Amino acid sequence: MLGKLTLSSIPYDVPILVGTFIGVAVIGIAVLAAVTYFKKWGYLWREWLTTVDHKKLAIMYVVLGLVMLVRGFADALMMRTQLALAYAGNPGYLPPHHYDQVFSAHGTIMIFFMAMVMMQALFNFVVPLQIGARDVAFPLINSISFYMTLVSAILINISLFIGEFSNVGWLGYPPISELQFNPGVGVDYYIWSVQISGIGTLLTGMNFLTTIIKLRAPGMKWMHIPVFTWTAFFACVMILTTFPVLTVSMALLALDRYLGMHFFTNDGGGSVMLYLNLIWSWGHPEVYILILPAFGVFSEIAATFSGKPLFGYATMVIATGIITFLGSIVWVHHFFTMGAGADVNTFFGIMTMFIAVPTGVKIFNWLFTMYKGRVRFEGPMHWIVGFMITFSIGGMTGVMMAMPAADWVVHNSLFLVAHFHNVIIGGVFFGYVAGLSYWFPKAFGYKMRDVWGKWAFRFWFVGFYLSFIPLYAVGLEGMTRRMNHYDNPNWHPWLLVACVGVFVLAAGLACQVIQFVLAAFDAVNKKPDALDLTGDNWGSGRTLEWSLPSPVPHYNFARLPVIRGLDTFHIEKELGRPAPVSELEPIHMPKYSAVGPMLGACGLLIGFALVWHIWWAVIVGLVVAFFTIVHRSANLDVDFYVTVEEIRADEEAFARRLAAAKAAE
Repeated sequence: MLGKLTLSSIPYDVPILVGTFIGVAVIGIAVLAAVTYFKKWGYLWREWLTTVDHKKLAIMYVVLGLVMLVRGFADALMMRTQLALAYAGNPGYLPPHHYDQVFSAHGTIMIFFMAMVMMQALFNFVVPLQIGARDVAFPLINSISFYMTLVSAILINISLFIGEFSNVGWLGYPPISELQFNPGVGVDYYIWSVQISGIGTLLTGMNFLTTIIKLRAPGMKWMHIPVFTWTAFFACVMILTTFPVLTVSMALLALDRYLGMHFFTNDGGGSVMLYLNLIWSWGHPEVYILILPAFGVFSEIAATFSGKPLFGYATMVIATGIITFLGSIVWVHHFFTMGAGADVNTFFGIMTMFIAVPTGVKIFNWLFTMYKGRVRFEGPMHWIVGFMITFSIGGMTGVMMAMPAADWVVHNSLFLVAHFHNVIIGGVFFGYVAGLSYWFPKAFGYKMRDVWGKWAFRFWFVGFYLSFIPLYAVGLEGMTRRMNHYDNPNWHPWLLVACVGVFVLAAGLACQVIQFVLAAFDAVNKKPDALDLTGDNWGSGRTLEWSLPSPVPHYNFARLPVIRGLDTFHIEKELGRPAPVSELEPIHMPKYSAVGPMLGACGLLIGFALVWHIWWAVIVGLVVAFFTIVHRSANLDVDFYVTVEEIRADEEAFARRLAAAKAAE
């Protein structure tokens, strides 16, 4: 009836997991009790859970990303403290099997369920507003994409308390991920969580590529598109070309485990190298899928807080395209040591080094944007300065490892781990946090307390160097990754420093949590000086989203904007924000729908049932999903019109706020 699921599948004999479960249960019960006490279930269902509004979906993506950031950071904290303790005969506090799950979950969560989620949040919120669109191309598919990602994150967290998670790293290398060597359910949790979230990401890529191509405001030519939207465009191109490879990789690994096939078992006629080529032909472009939107964020911030147009707009667009192309053809540098041959290694090494050229162009363009500008060091601007310093170091170590001979020395060492985090934290994380603080007032209508954001940056900047420079050192000394104990006395002082560093990072994360809590407090209490009256809260916004009230109406634009060139809103401000000449008309919008949460629930049921071989539940989930889609396809009542009266009332309210802000100056 329940397949492989038994009471013994619950790890009640592991104190850390039991304590975690109790903590999660207490928090969960408190949240449910609060929602019930304040009678908010109906509101949550009507306004949030069934929404197809891209802005609300963006906010839900942010909430999910922050929760998974805390979850993934807890794994990092456990790894660093374990290695600070597990020295000279002391086994530490994490058993080896548990430690293996921790580092596997950390990588999987931080890439798929923190970084990718934050990227999709920024896509959802910013892209339609920057191109003058009232919605995305496929609003319902956008909701389904979110729920595919959400249920995948839930599935990973279920593995904490029922069964186990994968213990073979965040890429699930065979042969150790094959059934012969890993008969437990951990790898199955990994396969289905990654598979379902990958489908959601693929739908997102299709949706936003179509949105950018087809829904730009009339008159917005390609070279009028803001740089962030350009980076989203190229990231979506890479998603559509590489995520199908991830889908195929997970499907083939599942067939190996479930049906006894041998795609990746050498002694069964398959090839482990086939998996490596498949997973890395997705995995390396994935790094650029994540970093390109962060580059776009920095471009927007540099121009806004320098009071100047972005230097070299055209070269930024061209450089992004070059990075997209080169980033898609360099995956073999991840296994230079696998015997592909000197010719192959040379080609991929040279191609990898070439990526430094367009990346360097971008950094110089940001510096020239700031040069002779009236630079204001608001919270978001701190992150771009920290990024340029930190990411440059990561780039240099990347060019170093692009040389096959050097890679042979540091391959599979903590030097590689330090390089990867140098790029992901100093580039992706810094970029997405900067974007979150930059567009937060636009999303909620209230400004965040900048002082806490600046302290968060200081802790993250210092904490990064304390945490990962020691890993460069021990990696050069020969310490391989994924070790859970060691005896070399030369490594111990470095790992103690790294442990201190992770607690400094924790202080930065705490500052960010405090910043969000205080922002919510200010919003609830309607603190006057936190209110964004003008919609252009930084005072120097250049793109279309800053022309709208904060928070943005659900239909985005009362009238489709008139495109006057690149940085249209900046041009309009120079013209005195001329009054619109077109008449208001009813706006066609999609209705909210329960299809997204229904398909998400089906996805969760199917994924959990596949993990535990509960075949009847798989069938139930597939049948319910099929009939949900059929019912939606037959339903013609899926849209409505926003009335002219509602639009006019919103415009008049915004005009009064603008007048009040002008009077207060």
